[in-house]
Amino acid sequence: MAGNFQQIGLIGKYADPGVGDTLSTLATFLRDQGCEVLLDEATAQVWGEHDLRVADREQLASECDLTVVVGGDGTLLNAARSLAAIAPAPALLGINLGRLGFLTDISPAELELKVGEVLQGKYQEEERFLLHCTIVREGEHINESDALNDVVIHKWDVARMIGLDSYVNGGFVNTTRADGLIVSTPTGSTAYALSGGGPILHPTLNAIVLVPICPHTMSNRPIVVDGDSHIEIVVGDHYGQSHAQVTCDGQINLGLVAGDHIHIRKKDNRIRLIHPVGHDHFHVLRAKLNWG
Repeated sequence: MAGNFQQIGLIGKYADPGVGDTLSTLATFLRDQGCEVLLDEATAQVWGEHDLRVADREQLASECDLTVVVGGDGTLLNAARSLAAIAPAPALLGINLGRLGFLTDISPAELELKVGEVLQGKYQEEERFLLHCTIVREGEHINESDALNDVVIHKWDVARMIGLDSYVNGGFVNTTRADGLIVSTPTGSTAYALSGGGPILHPTLNAIVLVPICPHTMSNRPIVVDGDSHIEIVVGDHYGQSHAQVTCDGQINLGLVAGDHIHIRKKDNRIRLIHPVGHDHFHVLRAKLNWG
């Protein structure tokens, strides 16, 4: 019955033993369908007793046809970054134990029904791209990271403004004087970028949005650019700030100083999100954003 997905990886919410019951139910169900199940090693340390084969993220990416993420959107963001760093297009399916669940769209109550349909080949699939950011200081590459939602350049000190010079494909765009700048994928357009006043981008669009955070000049508005653009942000010293940060998906923090260049491009490797049949992006927006 396993269909296209024979080897399945399981990743649970980080450091949360409360996912154990859902993982146990899921693992038993998958084995009953004839699947081989691999358990993420970090999840195994928290879950406790089990008889599953434990694997690191490299093994999950290279051996599994599908990885099921049990947690919230943050858990899926972490899984997407780590697996896409290894494999060209890992397939991810989310079981939602969180709150909003834009990316993890199966509830534990319908786990066996919906996962069973996926194993029978009844599912929808869509590709999502990630961003890759590189920090260059005095001509030297000093750090890098990926992001499925967004790359955010922001101030370190709470009560200080930051100056950022933005370039798209080598052309100067503007100087943003603000609390920071969000560079978001369509996936991330319903996250931090939305709260900053950015537009909601359909996930199939090949586009990137730049959203200023609390800009000093109210005419400084979000900008949507082609998804294949090379974006460069230069940290200025307009306000004497000595430190800033890059934050990827709200989970990875990289230090910055005045003069640093942040290069942001679309990552070659993508992820494949697996949804139950009937998944509709606008239905998700209506449900999660309380639209009428």
